[in-house]
Amino acid sequence: MFELKNATMIYDMDKEEKAYAMKGIDLTFPDKGLVGIIGPSGSGKSTMMYTMSTLKKLTKGDIFYNGESLNGISEKRRQELRRNEFGFVFQRHYLVSYMTATENAILAASCSPSEARKKAEKNLIDIGLKKNELSKTPSKLSGGQRQRVAIARAMMNDPNVLFADEPTASLDHENAFLVMDRLKEYSKDRLVIVITHDHSIIKDADMTVEIWDGSISNVTTKGGVS
Repeated sequence: MFELKNATMIYDMDKEEKAYAMKGIDLTFPDKGLVGIIGPSGSGKSTMMYTMSTLKKLTKGDIFYNGESLNGISEKRRQELRRNEFGFVFQRHYLVSYMTATENAILAASCSPSEARKKAEKNLIDIGLKKNELSKTPSKLSGGQRQRVAIARAMMNDPNVLFADEPTASLDHENAFLVMDRLKEYSKDRLVIVITHDHSIIKDADMTVEIWDGSISNVTTKGGVS
């Protein structure tokens, strides 16, 4: 589904000492499954996600999605991919303060309002919210509950690729594993890419990519090291 070829991202291009967030990365992702991208802060893992999801452009090299070069596409096409193909969960939940959990989950739904509500409520309950919490606004929910709403919202339109940047950062271990179980289930038919610094939450990943200082240090699949 995704293929990175010499993918390079350089910051501070106008300075003598350039900062490399990604250094000539070559990597192929599976069409489905749970992929964990792990590394310390500043290692380049989030930059990889942003470039794959078209939120940022590479300095050089290319990324292909289903054979299509992401470097050469128009802004309109980028928006189409983000709206129709990709789902996003960020470290911050970005919920609308005056909307309920259910209303936030259906905010970008492409189906009918009644179908969207049913689907949102099921997703929210599956991911750990209680029925009486569905009508609460973000200020009445804990940080972990708000993050679960954000994850349910990301799944709303059944995206082919779900990008999750530290999706469990605000959760205790019990709830973190509940969320990861849901993402693992979702990855049976789709690709889920989880950015994290915590090895324990991606212990069941189909593929783990370790990044250090902008370069891939190790890639492990369920069949072994590649």
